[in-house]
Amino acid sequence: MQIDAPTPLLGGLAPERFMRRHWHKQPLLVRQAIPGLSPPLNRAGLFALAQSDEVESRLLVRSGAEWRLRHGPISRRALPPLSRPGWTLLLQGADLHVDAARALLDRFRFVPDARIDDLMISYASDGGGVGPHVDSYDVFLLQANGRRRWQLARRYDPSLRPGLPLAILRQFQPEQEWVLEPGDMLYLPPGWAHDGVAIGGDCVTCSIGMRSPRREALAREVLQRALDETEAPERDMLYRDPGQGATSEPGRIPPALGAFANIAIARMAGDARAMACALGEVLSEPKPNVRFDPSPALELGRGVRLDRRSRMLYDDERIYLNGESYLAAGRDARTMRTLADRRELGAAAIARSSAAARTLLDAWMQAGWMHTIGEDKQRS
Repeated sequence: MQIDAPTPLLGGLAPERFMRRHWHKQPLLVRQAIPGLSPPLNRAGLFALAQSDEVESRLLVRSGAEWRLRHGPISRRALPPLSRPGWTLLLQGADLHVDAARALLDRFRFVPDARIDDLMISYASDGGGVGPHVDSYDVFLLQANGRRRWQLARRYDPSLRPGLPLAILRQFQPEQEWVLEPGDMLYLPPGWAHDGVAIGGDCVTCSIGMRSPRREALAREVLQRALDETEAPERDMLYRDPGQGATSEPGRIPPALGAFANIAIARMAGDARAMACALGEVLSEPKPNVRFDPSPALELGRGVRLDRRSRMLYDDERIYLNGESYLAAGRDARTMRTLADRRELGAAAIARSSAAARTLLDAWMQAGWMHTIGEDKQRS
């Protein structure tokens, strides 16, 4: 992707200019960002996907001031009639199950893969939506079918309506309003109150959401991963306290024991390479519901493509794929980084790689993490 070339996707802005001007700063409305855009799945396909226990689906029905939320799997019979207003079907992570959804998400890879979460499909009847709310992450809202009215506000009262199954603002005073047609897109930074309501039936919106981990949660995951990966030395240091005297406060934690624990934590956190490795493994970990199906062995003379569910990242020392880490250097490192950036690798690049690299590629093939280019199935 040329990050310095203007693109209709961003209203004629180059990705690097969009990131400077709008990312995390201000919304952007783009008319006909993707002309001729159609939903990744037709209505029957969306309803069928909602019935799968491998898909995170939700049904939201509004009746006056009452909101009802149901988690999937959701059978076709459980869906309200198409003519009934005020209901929405949400399909999270559609890119994990549908190639067209993955291809749509890939248009936004001017944002680092480590920050991209997934593509959610929202199907709504007339008046359907999820209510006025605020997201803590960036989101690109693509209108794929029908029409939706979006209202935005930079200033808002953060108090929520009580007793509801989702976070809906108690009061919402819109400052801006647009109606999106198929092919239109709205980018929203974090912290903007917004409300999207379907106008007419068969409204399909694709939301490309970003990952915004909380600092404490990310630190907990990285430290736990680093701890799990650490091999205890043959003579791991045990806590010893030959100077401990008799105590009249047996419930008190000895200060020396606290200091011993703090030193151990500081040593682990101070190992920059271990922390970087753990971070890469955490960020490349697939979602819990992801399963891979084995593929045939690597065929020399044919290129490969990452499975749509695979997450591949890298840093200066390692390659990360689906929660695993691999040291890489020289030509092999460049080859693997090309695979991560392009999500595919040509036959010539594979032929030039070392025997060790081809062995690794073969193992990834057989694990189902990638497939031969030209295969009919990216397995679901």
